[in-house]
Order: sequence, then C-alpha cells, then structure tokens
Amino acid sequence: MLLLDPTLARLQRCDAWLCVRMNKALRYPAVLHFFRAVSWLGNGIFWYSLMLALLLQHGAAAAQPVLHMALVGVACTLAYRTLKRNTVRPRPYETLDVVRGAVPLDVFSFPSGHTLHAVAFTLVACAYYPALAVPLGAFTALTAASRVVLGLHYPSDVLAGAAVGALLAGISFGI
Repeated sequence: MLLLDPTLARLQRCDAWLCVRMNKALRYPAVLHFFRAVSWLGNGIFWYSLMLALLLQHGAAAAQPVLHMALVGVACTLAYRTLKRNTVRPRPYETLDVVRGAVPLDVFSFPSGHTLHAVAFTLVACAYYPALAVPLGAFTALTAASRVVLGLHYPSDVLAGAAVGALLAGISFGI
C-alpha cells in the first residue's frame, strides 16, 4: 500500500493537469459551442435518433439490434447510477480552476455516464452494422472529450465510463 500511494497521487495530479489543460480550449467560443452541442446530443438524443433511423432504414431486421441497444442502455443507466451514488466524486469545476461549460445532469463526476453509454451503444450498434464503426467511433470520442473540455469530468471519469460501457456491452453479447 505504501508504494501505491505515491503512484495514485501522481495519477491524480496528471488527471487534474489534463483536465485543466483541456478546459482551456473553452476560451474559444466556437469550441465551447461545438462541445456543448456534442454533449447535448450525447445525452441520448443522438442514440435514440440512431435507433429510430435503424428501424426506419432496415425495418423489422433492425428490431433485434435496437432492442439490444435499449437493454444495454438500461443496464448502463443502472450501473452508472449505482457507481455515482457510491463514489460521490466532486466535479472538476468544483475542485479545480476550470470553467463549467455546461450544466451537469447530476451532482457527481465519477464515472462519465455520457461516455459509458456512448461506448456501449457504439459497440452494440457496430456489432450489427460494422459500416457505422467510423462515424460512431468518432462521435463517441468527441462525446468523451466534451465531458472533460466542458469541465464536467476528469479524464479518469471518462476512462472509467468507457471501461464500464465496454464491459456491459461485452457481457450483453454473452447473454
């Protein structure tokens, strides 16, 4: 444990440093508006629109993929809420010298629910529709970045959200 403490402290400093550096991009209004829009879309609008578009494009053939995405979304929401309630990590704008670029959806920072859902939805959608990998991967990366740039999450919150989202998507394929 004694050897782990300095390593954890160093990781926390790096996490905070990267958060502050990324948040400095908000001094450019175009960056602020762009990442606000990405974050807003990543709050579910993009993913529900994708599910609807798949149903409209592919009809009944999309029913299973869309149901799979919806069920993974429910599992993600349950996991995200449980983790948030039990970790109670303050958001970066509360503890660091960063600008809050958007209104948070809840009180705590860990993990990033936007990223958790984006990774899970992307993995499930791409398993059924591999041609969507590049656009969904790009949107997921932008969603994850938006959370840090907007001062709402630490990079470690985003990485944890991505890991949990990937884990839940992976488990869903085994069920």
